[in-house]
Amino acid sequence: MLRPVALIFGFISITSAFAVTPVDSSNQIIVSVRDQKLILVQNGGKVATYPVSTSMFGLGDSWGRMTTPLGYLAVEKKIGDNAPTGAVFHNRRLTGEVLQPNAPGRDPITTRIIWLRGLEAQNAHAFKRCIYIHGTPEEKNIGRPASYGCIRMKSSDVAELYDRVPLGALVQITPDHLPKVQKAPRSQPTNTVVTASAKPQNQEQQQGASEATLSVDQMRSGGALAAQRQKAKLALNKRL
Repeated sequence: MLRPVALIFGFISITSAFAVTPVDSSNQIIVSVRDQKLILVQNGGKVATYPVSTSMFGLGDSWGRMTTPLGYLAVEKKIGDNAPTGAVFHNRRLTGEVLQPNAPGRDPITTRIIWLRGLEAQNAHAFKRCIYIHGTPEEKNIGRPASYGCIRMKSSDVAELYDRVPLGALVQITPDHLPKVQKAPRSQPTNTVVTASAKPQNQEQQQGASEATLSVDQMRSGGALAAQRQKAKLALNKRL
């Protein structure tokens, strides 16, 4: 069961004394082991959902085991700015090799590295264990447990997530289903006419500014109505 974010900061203050990057709870990544999916939540609204792969060896944070830790973590480092999709990393350094999805016989880390730091006792070793969210050429296995402890993603997906998530973003890895989170509202494009930035000083100026910020559709409707009135006036004059 997921704990409310407000309740975890007591744990964070105690167990993350050595954390470098401040935790940003307005940006959250939630990974479901059961669903093998990840959602990105920003300001309380779901922005995106991606398929992932957690460890084929199960769950936990013990040394020497290739398991995926549970609990609350944070994005501590991001590696791979502007690297090409499919770029291969070795020891977090680019090798110069680029692999296509499902390239045979290869299983390196690719494209981007989002390095996680544990915030609780149950995942305190995550950073030193090099638990990442990263790309993989083994995309055919995404959607089921197939990693060696990390959270794997398709290269195109991890590149997108990398650009969307800041350092310090809160990460939760849960054994349960993903929570139901409402989608973030889409920003609606506007065709409002841009006006001068100076503020109106009196009522007449305020009225003028209000008229100047009419949308294009409103202006078109107003123009059509004015044209109809002008035609009616001309027709009446002809009759008289």
